Amino acid sequence: MKNDWFVWLCSFALISLVLGLAFSKKSYAETNTVSNSTVTVDKTPPSAISPSVNAQADLCVVPVSGAVQSTVIGISAGSVYDSEFCQNIRLAKMLASLGLKVASVSILAQNDARVFDSLWLAGTYPPINSKIGIEAKEEWLKPENAHLIPEGSKIFPQEIKPIETKEGDWDALKDFGLIALSMLLIL
Repeated sequence: MKNDWFVWLCSFALISLVLGLAFSKKSYAETNTVSNSTVTVDKTPPSAISPSVNAQADLCVVPVSGAVQSTVIGISAGSVYDSEFCQNIRLAKMLASLGLKVASVSILAQNDARVFDSLWLAGTYPPINSKIGIEAKEEWLKPENAHLIPEGSKIFPQEIKPIETKEGDWDALKDFGLIALSMLLIL
C-alpha cells in the first residue's frame, strides 16, 4: 500500500503520546523564592521553537515553519516551497526587459488561465506556434491545440471527468482508526 508509512507514523505518534501521558510525573520548579513568608514558585512553561527559515527576495521560494508543544513532547519543523507563480512572473519580466514581449506574454498566458482569458476577451489573442493576432485565434480554435489551453479557463472549459475512487484508498484510514480505537480500549 502507498500509505503504509502514514499509518505507521500516526500509530507511533499516538502510542508515544498515550505512553508519555500515562507515565508522566508531575514536575516542580527548580527554584523557590521565600520573601515575607510568601512562597513564589517559578515554573517555566514548555516551549517549542520552530526553526528560522530564510528566503531571499530574488528567489521564488516560500518559507514555512511551525511548532507544537505539550507538557510532555514538542515537535517543530520547517521547509521551503517553490512558487511556480512567482517564477513565471520573474521569467516574464526578464523576457520583457530583453525586448521579447511576445514570449513574455506567452509564458504568462500558458500558465495562468486568468491571463489567457483576459487576453482572449480583450481581442489580443495569446501567441501560439509563432503566430499572433487573428492567426493565433485561428490556431487556438483548432481541435488539436485544445490541450494547450490552460486548465481553469472560463472561455474554453475542459470536459469534467468523473472522479474515480478506489477501494484500497480507505484501507490506511481504516487501519489507523482501528489502531486508535484499540489504544483507547487498552486505557
